[in-house]
Amino acid sequence: MSTPGTTRTPSAPSALDRYFEITARGSTVAREVRGGVVTFLTMAYIIVLNPLILGLVPDSTGAYLGGGSEPNLPAVAAGTALVAGVLTILMGSVAKFPLALAAGLGLNAFVAFSIATVSTWEAAMGLVVLEGVVILVLVLTGFRSAVFHAVPNQLKVAISVGIGLFIALIGFVDAGFVRPGAGTPVQLGATGQLSGWPVLVFSLGLLLLIALWVRRVKGAILLAIAVTTLGAFLLEAALDLGARDVESNPGGWGLTVPTFDGIVDVPDFGTLFRVDLFGAFSAGAVGVIGAILLVFSLMLADFFDTMGTMTAIGAEAGLNDDEGVPPHTERILVVDSVAAIAGGLGGVSSNTSYIESASGVGEGARTGLASVVTGLLFLLSTFFAPIVSAIPSEAAVPALVLVGFLMMQQVTGVDWADLEIAIPAFLTIVLMPFTYSITVGIGAGFVSYVLIKVVLGKARALHPLLLVVAGLFVVYFAIDPITAWLT
Repeated sequence: MSTPGTTRTPSAPSALDRYFEITARGSTVAREVRGGVVTFLTMAYIIVLNPLILGLVPDSTGAYLGGGSEPNLPAVAAGTALVAGVLTILMGSVAKFPLALAAGLGLNAFVAFSIATVSTWEAAMGLVVLEGVVILVLVLTGFRSAVFHAVPNQLKVAISVGIGLFIALIGFVDAGFVRPGAGTPVQLGATGQLSGWPVLVFSLGLLLLIALWVRRVKGAILLAIAVTTLGAFLLEAALDLGARDVESNPGGWGLTVPTFDGIVDVPDFGTLFRVDLFGAFSAGAVGVIGAILLVFSLMLADFFDTMGTMTAIGAEAGLNDDEGVPPHTERILVVDSVAAIAGGLGGVSSNTSYIESASGVGEGARTGLASVVTGLLFLLSTFFAPIVSAIPSEAAVPALVLVGFLMMQQVTGVDWADLEIAIPAFLTIVLMPFTYSITVGIGAGFVSYVLIKVVLGKARALHPLLLVVAGLFVVYFAIDPITAWLT
C-alpha cells in the first residue's frame, strides 16, 4: 500500500517475461500455461493415432516398426511423445512462438503405405531424414522464407481460413459427428442422424464450450475439455461402450476409450535411431529415381504445410505483421526443418507444426512459453501414457470446432469482388477440408493464381518464385503418372 504523496513504481518484468516477451505480447504466465495445456490436450491423440498408422504396417521384409515380427505399439507411442516433446520445447524456447510439433498426419500414412511397404522401415526413415535435411538447406539459404514473402497477403488470409475449416472438419470427423455415408461422401452420424453416446458427449461438450466462450469465461476451452472428459469416464464406466467399429459397434468411442488400467508405465524407446540413410536407393528397394521422387513428395507436403500453419496461428494470435508474416519466421522454419530430421531419427515419421496449436491460442497463448508447457506434457506422457490415452477425442475436439470459427472470421480480409484473387482464395479455402490436405489447398491456390495472371497478360507482375512453386505443385499433383513413367 503506497503512502500519500508517493507514486508506486511498476515492478520490472521477470527474466521469464522478458525472454518470452509475455507482457509485450499482451499475455500472462497463467494464460500461457493454460494455452499450453489446451494445445497438448487437443494434440494428445497423436500418441495413440501415430502407432495405429505406423505400428500395424509390416515393411517389405515382414518386419514391424521398431523391429520384430509383431507390432510394438508402446514403443511407437513413446517415441512419438518423446520427439514431439523435445521439438515443441525447442520451438517455444528458440522461435518463441506458440506452435507445437508432432508426427505429421498424412505424412505418416505416406511413409507407412507408400515407402515402408516397398523397402524397410529403416530405409523409409532414412528418406524422412533426407527430406528434413533438404528442407533445412532451403531454409538456411533463404529460399523457404523467400517463397513465403512472395505469396500475396490475401492468399495467406485464404490459407488461414481454409485451415480453419479444415480443423473444424477434423473435429467433427474425429467425434463421429460427420462420417462417410452409404450413398453420399459424408453424412450426419452413422445413419444420417446423430446416434451413439460418444456423439452426445461431443455435442454437449461443444455446447458447453460455446456457452462458456460467449460468457467470456477464462479458461473456457480447458474447462470444457475437463468437464466433458469427466462425463465420458462416467458414461463408459456405466455403459461399457468400447471402441467404435463401423460394422459391429458404430456407437463406440472414436480414437480413445476413456478407461485406463494403470497410471505409470516405463517407456520403450525401441524406435529410436533405427535408420538406414540410403537404403531406399538400392536397386533391390525403391531405386534412385523412385527414392528421389518420394523425398520430393515428402518435402513439398512438409514445406507448405508449415508455411500455412504458422501463418494461421500468427494471424489468430494477432502476431503477424502488415504483410501477414509471423515474428521470428526464420527460427520457426529452422526448428520445423530440424523436426523432420528428428522424426526420422526417432523412427516416428516426419514431425511438423500442428494446426491444433490454434486451440491454445484461442485460450490466450501468445508466446513460446505455451509451447514449452506443451512439450513438457508430451515428455511426461511417455511415462503417463495410460492417462493421456484415456482422454477421448470426443471430449477434446470441440476446441477445434470453436477455433475453426475463430479463424473463419478472417475471410473478410479477401476482396471477393476481385476475381484475380477471389478464385484462387476460394479454391484454397474449399480444397483443404474437401481433400483433407493443407498442401492440396495451397497448391491449388498457387497454380490458379499464376494461371489467371498469365491468361490476363499480367505474368510480369508475378514474383519469379511463385512461378517456380506453381510449377513444382504441377509436378506434385501429377506425381503418380510421372513416377509410373520414370520407373
